[in-house]
Amino acid sequence: MNKIRKLDVIYDGRIIGTLAEYKKLYAAFAYSDDWLADGFSISPFQLPLQKKVFIPRIDPFEGLYGVFAYSLPDGWGRLLVDRLMRQNHLNPHDYGNLSRLAIVGSTGMGALSYRPEISLTNVQDMLDYDKLAESCRRVLLSEYPDDLDILFNLGGSSGGARPKILTRIDGEEWMVKFPSMYDSPDVGLQEYRYSECARACGIEMTETRLFPSGNCCGYFGTKRFDRYMEDGKEKQNHMLSVSALLETSHRLPSMDYHTLMKLTLELTKDFSEVEKMFRLMCFNVFAHNRDDHAKNFTFLYDEKQDRWKLSPAYDLTYSSSVGGEHATTVNGNGCNPGREDILEVGKAIGLKLSSCKSIADQVRDCVMEYDLKKL
Repeated sequence: MNKIRKLDVIYDGRIIGTLAEYKKLYAAFAYSDDWLADGFSISPFQLPLQKKVFIPRIDPFEGLYGVFAYSLPDGWGRLLVDRLMRQNHLNPHDYGNLSRLAIVGSTGMGALSYRPEISLTNVQDMLDYDKLAESCRRVLLSEYPDDLDILFNLGGSSGGARPKILTRIDGEEWMVKFPSMYDSPDVGLQEYRYSECARACGIEMTETRLFPSGNCCGYFGTKRFDRYMEDGKEKQNHMLSVSALLETSHRLPSMDYHTLMKLTLELTKDFSEVEKMFRLMCFNVFAHNRDDHAKNFTFLYDEKQDRWKLSPAYDLTYSSSVGGEHATTVNGNGCNPGREDILEVGKAIGLKLSSCKSIADQVRDCVMEYDLKKL
């Protein structure tokens, strides 16, 4: 496999621009003339629509801009890529981010794709969930299962710590998760119940299902919100996490919901979107979802309306971050935020206090009714 030092970045068949290796450390970027004529900024705060060569910082994404780092798999997906490269007698440490983006090609999350594209596999999908879960377990134990190619084909472009596959079900794109080494076997049921509770709390989520298993209570699946059908054709949503937008690592807690509220208002120019973020904050506090880091909040770009909006919620489950606290603090409080902290965040961004109280109380009562602690 040849090392890649230059890539075209593609959106809906159009060339956005070019990434090129610079000083062996950075991936410089420039928009194409055609894209400058009638395209949009793919990263509003970092890559304005200008004719220039953009040079990223080395941190936090190893010389990549966040918008492109967002295309790269991390956690489970990166583990699969590295394992498959070794199986093909390639040293993963010899290949940089441009080569890894070429491996992602057109299979990544969101709407960006990359050319030239490198294929490491040529296999068909397999949907025996129990067999896939067992193969995932073996990968986590540093083994090389016979169906490693299949796992990579299904989940090599995904992120997050838990094993997962990206697959088509009933003609639509879904993500199905499996337990990690540190999860209860019934973590799928827990996340499914959380998704039900979140919808009851008024939080937008895509369709979720609990797929059957002979070994546990089931595997959690959610319909992808970066894919949709239009006029019989599959389309892709351009999207960016808060981590990618603000060029900040999700691995180190550094955010507060005050920042998320300001970002939402600045990006969307819409207080109804700010209210969605407020409601999600309430849920995370009352349902003890403390792994609320900067990669677990995402914005979608609507090209037709030329506007950004908050994505449907995802990765909602009982969890903790560093030290058992919230990864994103609530009015500066990560240990034990409560109603008063929540209301301060809402007031500071300009939401009506009466609305904040109503939303907070409705979400709290709904979470209590579901009694998620019993899961």
